[in-house]
Amino acid sequence: MTNLPKLSALDLAALLASRVCHDIISPVGAITNGLEVLDEDNGEEMKEFAMDLIRKSAFSASAKLKFARLAFGASGSAGAMIDTGDAEEVVRGFIAGEKPEIEWVGERVLMPKNKVKLILNLVLVALNAIPRGGLIKVLMEGSEDNVRFSLNCSGTNARAPSVFLNMLNGTIEGELDAHGVQPYYTVLLAEACGMTLGVRLEGEDVVLTAQ
Repeated sequence: MTNLPKLSALDLAALLASRVCHDIISPVGAITNGLEVLDEDNGEEMKEFAMDLIRKSAFSASAKLKFARLAFGASGSAGAMIDTGDAEEVVRGFIAGEKPEIEWVGERVLMPKNKVKLILNLVLVALNAIPRGGLIKVLMEGSEDNVRFSLNCSGTNARAPSVFLNMLNGTIEGELDAHGVQPYYTVLLAEACGMTLGVRLEGEDVVLTAQ
């Protein structure tokens, strides 16, 4: 599908680990800040503020870790099947802390883990397509052996992420970093699944596809 430069297993693992750490450091840091407030101020108002911050940040950190575990982790042994209903639940938890809303369309089925990982990684690409918020509609069609994914991204100034487009064309601009490794990994997943990725415009919406 592409002729992307190949990363060593060690470099790929290091960049993905950096990406995961980048995603969770903010809510974990907020939990720390909340605990510091509790240590320094015993006032009822500040206590309520700190506990609210801790609760919201803990939920966010947990949601991001669950998402990362499924999107980037081993998720069971080779050839494992994953319930798409579980994938939807993980995506909804993750999206709850982001600007866009999510609409998930498709029957609940067991699907090979790499195809589930692919749809989750496409959700991350979709988030970059509408950074100001909007709606991501995830559609799964077909059978397990011939499944098709499409993600319709509608929002203000929706645009196809340039890094993702470059990688679909087999190019990487500059040195691959923790930001660029996610679309790179998405392309690798599609290749492993024997699926072709695509991007098109429908009016003002961006549509990501895998088939």
